[in-house]
Amino acid sequence: MDDQLLYAIDLADPSGEFEPASELLNALEVEFSSFFDRENCTVRHTVYSLSLKEAEENREKLSSALDQWREFGVELTMGEIFTIAKSEWSEAWKKYFKPISISDKLLIRPAWLDDAPLPGQKVLEINPGMSFGTGQHATTNYCLKCIDRFAGDKKRLLDAGCGSGILAIAGALLGYEVIDGFDFDPEAVAVAGENAALNKVADRISLEVGNAADWQGRAEKYDLVCANILGHLLIAFRFNIVSWVAPGGVLVLSGILDRDFDKVAAAFAEVGMKEIERFRDKDWTSGIFSA
Repeated sequence: MDDQLLYAIDLADPSGEFEPASELLNALEVEFSSFFDRENCTVRHTVYSLSLKEAEENREKLSSALDQWREFGVELTMGEIFTIAKSEWSEAWKKYFKPISISDKLLIRPAWLDDAPLPGQKVLEINPGMSFGTGQHATTNYCLKCIDRFAGDKKRLLDAGCGSGILAIAGALLGYEVIDGFDFDPEAVAVAGENAALNKVADRISLEVGNAADWQGRAEKYDLVCANILGHLLIAFRFNIVSWVAPGGVLVLSGILDRDFDKVAAAFAEVGMKEIERFRDKDWTSGIFSA
């Protein structure tokens, strides 16, 4: 292929909402960007591939997924494969990522920006690569706020479904002593490691390839577990997930569509977790549970 071109597939989303389709595309492990087409009042998600063969494979993967996604209320229309100059994409997508002040203790800043922190505010620089987690999405943002909220009280942090590593890195910057993370995607774990190195905390974080079905972690349990995972997976693997939480510990469940949260909360109540609070942002609900 021409090394100056990418192969792309457009997905039109008439809902006008970024988050639901973005979450599902991330779960599908494709590289994409999203923007709002004001002229047509439509969100457009564009999936990128490095070769025509990869694009054809991605189109087949997307075609199989579209029917399933309707169950989540996500209706997408898929176009044909087309080419785009790398130079058009390599910078344009960055405009969607802005600095986020989580609290007076933590600023999330894309690595290509240099916005100054407040006095005493730690700076977490992030390069998302192909991994989910820049702090922009409601579910990640809530987890970051919880990590900030419990810093000092909790010492051992688990980032389940680490993506870009943003939660584990935040924990390191905010003083957690034991920080583990895992993701089922080896590339995500590699990106998380690069981001940990970028923030000079790689020696304080253990990152592994694993999944919620059978991951066991270190010998000790965790004071704070952040599970930013799709709702049906949280339910399916709830017995293993609650096994990670120490007595008196806190479990944060995120990545849950609003309409599914009651079902998730009930499933975790059945295995002994008490709901402490819930937080809704647009179509997503997250919650804190205690062991």
